Order: sequence, then C-alpha cells, then structure tokens
Amino acid sequence: MHHQQASIFDAGEIGLGDLAGVRRTPLSRGAWIDTLPGWLSGADDLFQDLADHVPWRAERRRMYDNVVDVPRLLAHYDAEDPLPAPVLDEARARLSAHYAGELGEPFVTAGLCYYRDGRDSVAWHGDRIGRGDSQDTMVAILSLGEPRPLLLRPRFGGGATLRQPLGHGDLIVMGGSCQRTWDHAIPKTRAAVGGRISIQFRPRGVR
Repeated sequence: MHHQQASIFDAGEIGLGDLAGVRRTPLSRGAWIDTLPGWLSGADDLFQDLADHVPWRAERRRMYDNVVDVPRLLAHYDAEDPLPAPVLDEARARLSAHYAGELGEPFVTAGLCYYRDGRDSVAWHGDRIGRGDSQDTMVAILSLGEPRPLLLRPRFGGGATLRQPLGHGDLIVMGGSCQRTWDHAIPKTRAAVGGRISIQFRPRGVR
C-alpha cells in the first residue's frame, strides 16, 4: 500500500489543495500572515518546468557607487500576460476568490524569482513601490523547489525575527499592514541547497 502511494506521488499530479486549511498568524501593527504548507501538489515537477521554460532575466542594479548583479533571476507577468503554467492561473483565481472579502480586489500580476542556489538571495525589504507604501494590501507567495527560509521582522524594530521555511508547494500570504510595517528577506546560505522558485501574486499597483 505504501509503495502504491509513493508511485502515485511520483507521477507528479499537479494540483491545488483547499484554501480552507490556511492558518493565520497575527503580527504587530495590524500585519498578519496566512500559511498553508503543501498547497500545490506536484510542485517539484512544476519547478522544473518553470526553471526550463520561463524567459528568466538577470538584472543589474546600482548599489551606492557600484552596479551589481541582482542575486536571483526574475520574470514578471502583467495582468494581461498569459502565465507560464495553467495551474498558476488557477492559483491566482482561487486566491482572488478566497480573499475577495478582505482584499476587495483581485490578484492580477505575477512576479517570479528563481533562487538558483544558496548564493542567491533577497535583502530586507517591503513591497512598498506603489500603493503598498500607504495602504493595507496582500502579497501571496507560492514556493516551489527546495525550501529556503523567509525571514520577517518589524520594520521599525522592537520585535523578534520570524523564520518561515518555504518550498515544495507551500503558500504564504502577507496581509494587513505587513508590507508597510514589516520587512522580509531570503538570506544567503552556505548550505548545499537546490533551486527555489517563488511566484508572487499581487493586486494592481503593488510592487
């Protein structure tokens, strides 16, 4: 019986679970996170498909007096762009429906980040370009591939840093004032970790 279950799992059926299972953790200053481990089944197959077929781009940014490589690969899909896998359209639609009462608008864009190994990272930040700087909003992140810890800490100090490992189809939604009053990061690691792709669904005007 156990072998049969393993072989079904190995078939890599890609699908979404029930969002009724999300668990909310209130943070300070009106911020909160919702988490649902393993929301997407077959996540490792989807990871490989996206890694191979998304038109990833490397970016360079000015840091003080230098221009440096952004330590991850990026792709962005606007509201009118077809997403690179049908299950991502379904995920966005189901998130929009689930959070419609609180958010009051749909998730429309999708930003993808590819962390190729432990050297790829993202520094402390909030999604405060656009409306996220002044209004409560939500950012929903679906993680594929090997888990990496998402760290969260109060933007203005005075609280502990939270550590949320994300990978293999896990979902986290950052809501309320989270983008304004908390920062988040994916730190570098010297551990031998495989690749991770995060898909960030956002409403209009939030980056």
